[in-house]
Amino acid sequence: MADPSSYRPKPGQIPDSPGVYKFRDEHRRVIYVGKAKSLRQRLANYFQDLAGLHPRTRTMVTTAASVEWTVVATEVEALQLEYSWIKEFDPRFNVKYRDDKSYPYLAVTLGEEFPRVQVMRGAKKKGVRYFGPYGHAWAIRETVDLMLRVFPVRTCSAGVFKNAARTGRPCLLGYIGKCSAPCVGRVTPEEHRELADDFCDFMAGRTGTYIRRLEKDMMAAAEEMEYERAARLRDDVEALKRAMEKSAVVLADATDADLIAVAEDELEAAVQIFHVRGGRVRGQRGWVTDKVENVDTSGLVEHALQQLYGEESGDSVPKEVLVPALPEDPAAVSQWLADRRGSQVSLRIPQRGDKKDLMVTVQRNAQQALGLHKTKRASDLTTRSRALEEIAGALGLDTAPLRIECFDISHLQGDDVVASMVVFEDGLARKGEYRRFQIKGFEGQDDVRSMHEVISRRFRRYLQEKERTGEWEETPAPTGPVPAAPDAADGGAPAAGEAREDDGRPKRFAYPPQLLVVDGGQPQVAAAKRALDELGIDDIAVCGLAKRLEEVWLPDDDDPVVLPRSSEGLYLLQRIRDEAHRFAITYQRAKRAKRIRASPLDAVPGLGDTRKQALIKHFGSVKKLRQATIEEICEVPGIGRRTAESVAVALAAAAPAAPAVNTATGEIMEEDDGGSTT
Repeated sequence: MADPSSYRPKPGQIPDSPGVYKFRDEHRRVIYVGKAKSLRQRLANYFQDLAGLHPRTRTMVTTAASVEWTVVATEVEALQLEYSWIKEFDPRFNVKYRDDKSYPYLAVTLGEEFPRVQVMRGAKKKGVRYFGPYGHAWAIRETVDLMLRVFPVRTCSAGVFKNAARTGRPCLLGYIGKCSAPCVGRVTPEEHRELADDFCDFMAGRTGTYIRRLEKDMMAAAEEMEYERAARLRDDVEALKRAMEKSAVVLADATDADLIAVAEDELEAAVQIFHVRGGRVRGQRGWVTDKVENVDTSGLVEHALQQLYGEESGDSVPKEVLVPALPEDPAAVSQWLADRRGSQVSLRIPQRGDKKDLMVTVQRNAQQALGLHKTKRASDLTTRSRALEEIAGALGLDTAPLRIECFDISHLQGDDVVASMVVFEDGLARKGEYRRFQIKGFEGQDDVRSMHEVISRRFRRYLQEKERTGEWEETPAPTGPVPAAPDAADGGAPAAGEAREDDGRPKRFAYPPQLLVVDGGQPQVAAAKRALDELGIDDIAVCGLAKRLEEVWLPDDDDPVVLPRSSEGLYLLQRIRDEAHRFAITYQRAKRAKRIRASPLDAVPGLGDTRKQALIKHFGSVKKLRQATIEEICEVPGIGRRTAESVAVALAAAAPAAPAVNTATGEIMEEDDGGSTT
């Protein structure tokens, strides 16, 4: 591990101008490429205290052994040079998208004397015009088959073409009129190229011209009583319309745009692109990448634009590029796209209308692509086995932890404190054994104390079940209707719809895990270990996964266990931790929404859910809001003085009455359900 101070440039040595920089390792290999408006300011960010750097950035600067830079005149030149270097050096710490599958394109080989229409995959070639990508090759063949009636362009291979030219006989398509048969001289090279150009124009979205021309010719043929020719033209029009129907109309006819959406988590990101030409979705593609550098959504969008248009010909860049977030320097990226296209390109975020609605669809596809990618990775038996073995080796376990339980605490500024327990067996989620906990014993943001309570409750139930049954036999899932969930105060309630025992109680806690994971660092791990020690349980391994640095903490260890970035074991732990976090925050939000719906704020006229939530979020609870002054309430965005006064009046009217006291005994007198006192 190198010390960044050993290769830090001297003060004043780095120019304050746009440029591109490279970090190299001890073997002179380029490991990271970046660009900046100001090289001096950007590079200074890398040479800070290591503790203040993002973990991925820290790994990069400690792997590097030197840094060098190149000054350019403009930010657009920096963008172009950055892409060229990323393509040339393939740095390990740069985001590199990879296709989640091989997409077929409809290709026209305009570079040949007699252009050919065919299905192509893989890297794009010069002299070939591409349309797509398509989801399936059969969709391309259906489209081509319909269009060959009107544009009989050659589709045969070079061998078939030469053989037909040698024998003087065309292939079957030439006999049935779906090829103009240039191989036997039925059309000249110029006439065949004109057919190919018309084919490309139609595929590029200029459809109305050809259909109107054919309809005009059809009417003229009918007037001249050439009914066979009119019928043939009618069939040609229908064929073109069916080919157009293969693509859904989503936007105005003249719209040419690419819509890009990003779905991401801490580890990976998925990008989906919809290609809209002539108002129709002409193609779709997707990428998935590991987030090996510290990059946000804007950075992911910029990398996607570089990869999407870096090697494309100018006519493939549309008039509009719609993105979920603008790059760090949108003006430079827009200029780079305009240079690629040869005319102005609009790079923006859709705000309303059909384009925003379509962007929602693209975003949904990106989310599904990321989920599918994770599911495929998690469902592989070999990968899961390797992940469990890596966890066992890193934590010093005798055997692979076949059952792992993970706990997470969730609250909103100390209110509605809840906890979750998720179970993974053999690397797969067992959702029927998930549990959720309410924590009511205390208030405040004390995750350590909450973790201790939850672990104590869960394993106290484990000891009780062990003592009661004397065996660990799983009760079969019920076949009848699922009863209502019990209160979680006795140890945890399953989520709605999950399996329970025949008598309606939650399934027993009689199965201990081999590994207990907590969401947090050293304090949370110590609390979990202390809870197990107090119960006399010493055969369950404990670890914690700290989210910010992705480090694994063990009890009584001052230093964390750092698993490799590419480790399947780390990936499995992160997936378990994220699932526990999702389950906890879902339960916490449901409780918070229920509390807000039943709050005294409902009595305030004209106060909607959005402003109710803003008030609760600002003050943390109704109790603190009740104690606030009108001026403090007015500080909440969207709350005027009149509304603040109404809120104060409603809360004062709903304030609980002071309890009555028996003057003789000093005891508090409580009201029962009937309203009497005791």
